[in-house]
Amino acid sequence: MHFKVAKKQLLDGLNIVSRAVSLNSPLPSLHGILLVVKEDYIQLTASDLDISIQVKIVNSEDSKLEVAETGDIILDSKYILDMIRKIDSDEVEVEIIDGLLTKISGASVNFEINGIKAENYPLIDFSKPDNTFYLKSDELKELISQTCFATSDKETRPVLTGLNLKAENGEMKCVATDSYRLAQKIMYMEDNDSFNITIPAKSLNEVAKVLNNDEEIEISISDKKVLFSMENVLIQTRLIEGSYPETSRLIPQNFNYELVVDARDILSAIDRASFIKNEGVSIIKMDISASEIVITSRSSEVGSVETITPVSYVGDNLSISFKGQYVYEAIRALNAFQIKIQFGGEMKPFIIKSVDNDEVLQLVLPIRTYA
Repeated sequence: MHFKVAKKQLLDGLNIVSRAVSLNSPLPSLHGILLVVKEDYIQLTASDLDISIQVKIVNSEDSKLEVAETGDIILDSKYILDMIRKIDSDEVEVEIIDGLLTKISGASVNFEINGIKAENYPLIDFSKPDNTFYLKSDELKELISQTCFATSDKETRPVLTGLNLKAENGEMKCVATDSYRLAQKIMYMEDNDSFNITIPAKSLNEVAKVLNNDEEIEISISDKKVLFSMENVLIQTRLIEGSYPETSRLIPQNFNYELVVDARDILSAIDRASFIKNEGVSIIKMDISASEIVITSRSSEVGSVETITPVSYVGDNLSISFKGQYVYEAIRALNAFQIKIQFGGEMKPFIIKSVDNDEVLQLVLPIRTYA
């Protein structure tokens, strides 16, 4: 194996695939990145067997790829990334010089690293499932940012660590919940595809990090995996097994109170109050009337009181308490100028939406306080 390539192209590819490297795997090969060199492209692959990423660097004006000898090898991800970063030239030369000993060099720098035989790398099947739909990269990135934060980080109920996508009749309902809050986005599809899958939020967050704003993403699904296909990048992840809970019955339909407020005002107030914590949790109390919203946070040692003015309010005076982080993240995810909060009562789940967009819904459970 022997090739030359532009440093930037190689480093960009390595940075993308390294997101899937498994540093804790008992398989030494999964600590590394698989390099496969063909006559007209380089293929980089990394996987932790849950998420797998493959990047292809083809011969182009930007890549300046020159292949002198084809071949393959596994190189430790941390070392190869550090080596490429420290190369002091625009081009990098990579060559197997003795068995598995690999030389990585630039204009005046030479590194050597021992690799692992490529045959020791697990076989990753990147074949494309038949069921396919398309999303623009900015749509997919927005979907992920508006929902995945509400997934659970506890493995006691694995299905809640993922985002559920349920498509039928030209509509795709995307739901995330950790049992204390819920985020839902409705998307409309050109095809009448029908599926019900749950994708790990961790994998989706990695997908979001490599999306470019001007590309269309092909999303292919089976009952076991989902494959995101971009230009020269493939990201594949397993699906989470198990039935996702029926969340539609959790979303209230009737409300006794409705508050409209500037998103920036309430975000800033919650943020200022949230540094006050009891046992590591910030509990915010909100007293609402037609003329003002009083936001309070207290611990045994310190307290915070702030008043903001609503845009509008319908209903009797209401006092409600909630976890500050949950409401802050819900409002921020909406990315709206004004938000609408609908309440059923002081101990009933409440809904947060953008005034201008009903397709995204955030639900938060209140907390009982005795102060």
